[in-house]
Amino acid sequence: MFDIICVGSATVDAFIETGNRLFQKTYKNLVRVPFGSKILVDKLMFSTGGGGTNTAIGFSRLGFKAAYIGRVGLGTNGSRIVNELKREKVDTSLVIRKQGRTGFSVVLDAKGHDRTILAFKGSNNEVYYSDINKKKLKTKWFYFSSMMDKSFQTLLRLAEYAKKNKIKVAFNPSSYLAVKGTRYLKKILDICEILIMNKGEACELLGKLKEKNIDKLLLGLYKAVPKIIVITDGKNGVYCYDGKFKYFAKARSIKVVESTGAGDAFASGFVSGTIKGKSIEYALQMGSANAESIIMKFGAKNKLLTYREINKFIKKFPRKVTRRVIK
Repeated sequence: MFDIICVGSATVDAFIETGNRLFQKTYKNLVRVPFGSKILVDKLMFSTGGGGTNTAIGFSRLGFKAAYIGRVGLGTNGSRIVNELKREKVDTSLVIRKQGRTGFSVVLDAKGHDRTILAFKGSNNEVYYSDINKKKLKTKWFYFSSMMDKSFQTLLRLAEYAKKNKIKVAFNPSSYLAVKGTRYLKKILDICEILIMNKGEACELLGKLKEKNIDKLLLGLYKAVPKIIVITDGKNGVYCYDGKFKYFAKARSIKVVESTGAGDAFASGFVSGTIKGKSIEYALQMGSANAESIIMKFGAKNKLLTYREINKFIKKFPRKVTRRVIK
């Protein structure tokens, strides 16, 4: 039996760094891109990414028996993803390999700006429930990240399977799904133990794009998922609500090299803490430590922490987690 099976995308990521040549800041905080130009690239790096594989490796490094469900093509990129999963001790017996294009992303970064990602979904949108070996679906937890098109229907079928077999579910929907609202995601939200979103995604899910009050967002999400709600807010910190207490962990001031994969790193850290029976306060520290480790380097997986490393990190850089009642 697995401790956790991660369902989500798998990609090969190309990180392109151009300094300030691609994104040029103008007046009133606007940014322009020079069209019709040849832009020199300072650095080019390839890595694997995707919410499914990022978290699968995150859980594996933290000591869990993890597996991954997703689809990749038969070519070099698909093999690169599968081979890395194997090196990281993630079970690949549920990976679907068929003819098609493996997911690919181009991550455009520039000094002084957040990254821009050009995402080609490819095979990630073609995960069919009929292709999954049901005999292998013996697990204590599912971790669902965003899936689209045909693959979203598979996510719904897996949610039904989880409900029938009393498997716990953690869910991290991206803006692709969040914007569709709670009714669209109801079958998954109804069985969630943990819902993790960033602030923008929380606003989209609730249809409150201009809502700035975190308490209202937490309470709104709790109506849809009356379990554990987590809202990440970048440099402003992270919030959690369990139906009684609102928890807040302040972010440390550190140099951000590249933020791709930070949300996945946080999620694998926080959910791991919960599975291990840690307090919410400590689980928030685990998630924050894992995310901080990621954003100080390039790549969505390069600096994911082991369980020993994450505890050492927390001991070295402890953060105060506040708790109060909200109504």
